[in-house]
Amino acid sequence: MNPTRVIINGSRGRMGQALVECAHADSLFALAAATDIGDDLPVALPSCDAVIDFTHATSTVAIAEACAEARKILVIGTTGHHDDDRRRIFELSKTIPIVFAPNFSVGVNTLFWLTRKAAEILGPDFDLEVVEMHHRLKKDSPSGTARRLAEILADVRQLDYIADVMHGREGMVGERTNVEIGMHAIRGGDVVGDHTVIFANVGERVELTHKASSRDTFAKGALRAARWAQGQKPGLYDMQDVLGLK
Repeated sequence: MNPTRVIINGSRGRMGQALVECAHADSLFALAAATDIGDDLPVALPSCDAVIDFTHATSTVAIAEACAEARKILVIGTTGHHDDDRRRIFELSKTIPIVFAPNFSVGVNTLFWLTRKAAEILGPDFDLEVVEMHHRLKKDSPSGTARRLAEILADVRQLDYIADVMHGREGMVGERTNVEIGMHAIRGGDVVGDHTVIFANVGERVELTHKASSRDTFAKGALRAARWAQGQKPGLYDMQDVLGLK
């Protein structure tokens, strides 16, 4: 297979810069263009096989529409989308392959898998808490990865993310219930991304933790997703599909 020609959209950001460097360093990829908000992405689309977008959630639908019209693969790395945006992305995935993941790290996607298995094995007697920490410049909270972890826990327990996730605690909130998932976001310094899932019971506690020290792990995962998608039919995929974990 020839090198996968990619457009890195959001190339001036921290993740975009990591993607550009990793694409240059890997012979499986050719950098077709490096664009960002304000650039004319549709003009660059004919030169690529796939677009990897790390700009902003408010731009995703317009980018997906442009990719669908040009019949180009889209890898979405932004988080913080509204439900309406998610529905529109799903509709557009009927035209092109879209890989839409909260985190492209191989390690984090292993954490997703382990979290589901642990929740199934440990059962309802264990209290569930998710703790995440990111750098001081991160805009959305909780992180997309933390949300996905809570969604997995909610799915196993047959709970509802909106109704049953408790975002922090303050004041006289009463005793912890058996049907809540605690969510805690910490911001500070230059932390790339730490996530911990806590399963706590009387007398014992299980913790699953992933810590990222370099954005290259996310960049390499996103590039891997773009190349994998070249062999796929139109549809909405995530990194669990790319890694064969489903």
